Amino acid sequence: MTPLAGMIAARIRMSGPMRLDDYMRLCLLHPRHGYYATRDPFGAAGDFTTAPEISQMFGEMIGLALAQAWLDQGRPAPFALAEIGPGRGTLMADILRAIRVVPGMAEAARVHLVEASAHLRQIQRARLGAVAHLDDVAELPEMPLFLVANEFFDALPIRQFQRSADGWAERMVTLDDSGALALGLGPALPGPAAPEGQIRETCPDAGPVVSAIAARIAGHGGLAIVIDYGDWDGQGDTFQALRRHRPEDPLAHPGEADLTAHVDFAPLAAAARAAGVRASRRITQGDWLLRLGIAPRAERLAAAGDAGAMAAFHRLTAPGEMGHLFKVLAFWAPGAPVPPGFEPLEN
Repeated sequence: MTPLAGMIAARIRMSGPMRLDDYMRLCLLHPRHGYYATRDPFGAAGDFTTAPEISQMFGEMIGLALAQAWLDQGRPAPFALAEIGPGRGTLMADILRAIRVVPGMAEAARVHLVEASAHLRQIQRARLGAVAHLDDVAELPEMPLFLVANEFFDALPIRQFQRSADGWAERMVTLDDSGALALGLGPALPGPAAPEGQIRETCPDAGPVVSAIAARIAGHGGLAIVIDYGDWDGQGDTFQALRRHRPEDPLAHPGEADLTAHVDFAPLAAAARAAGVRASRRITQGDWLLRLGIAPRAERLAAAGDAGAMAAFHRLTAPGEMGHLFKVLAFWAPGAPVPPGFEPLEN
């Protein structure tokens, strides 16, 4: 049993079953034993690998897409160049390198990183130098905002509800007869009809995050790009854990495994539009990167001697790899042109 597992078990004995979002929040962000508070989880030595760690091409394509949107919106200066959940700072470093080819853009950028982990903040400063670290998107400055969220929303805590014969019951973390963590059900409440056993997930924190970002963009201009795995109006149990690059029981090693759930993009788009910005159709990561020109970029890198360029290209874009698993959504200032690679979401 991990130290955090013991603490959670003691809390359940004292206060009763724990909601899944509370469990996730403790596992990921506990100041002493939380997953992100205690380690660098990225790369071969960690538990998972994100697209920016696979190839510089990923960040370059995003940087150039942001640059085109910045040009299309009249070159606002200064502007906030922001990332939420910035990991090691790899993606932001690649974005900054890419936008330096656009006269005036890098000079106008004010880099802001929304990061909860003190450990990762140190890594980001070492890579990027002086940047503004924020605890919450609500702290983003009142200025034009060009923002990226890559694999951020999947780590936000979720709640799950399961249809039983008597109604909808919330799935809770409790203890089994041996004292080990286990999933159970709370009291059943009335709700819409559905097949017995069906599970629905909600992410209470996602809407407010999108609303805060969209409010900045509606008021000052800009663009937000969200990249994550998930679906549109997704249903079912997607709660999962990854440890040492392998899936495992999310209750097995609290604080020592990455906990995530698939992102439902439909409510993100709805929250953005409700805040006064335009939203895109969801597109697969592979199709979006291909529209942005990653194929010729990979070929040029390969011709210049980058032996891993074509393998990275395949991993980022192929349907059987990250290409179709990950989806991309954008929302942008009303009246501005549609950002590169996207199509507007119409009523």
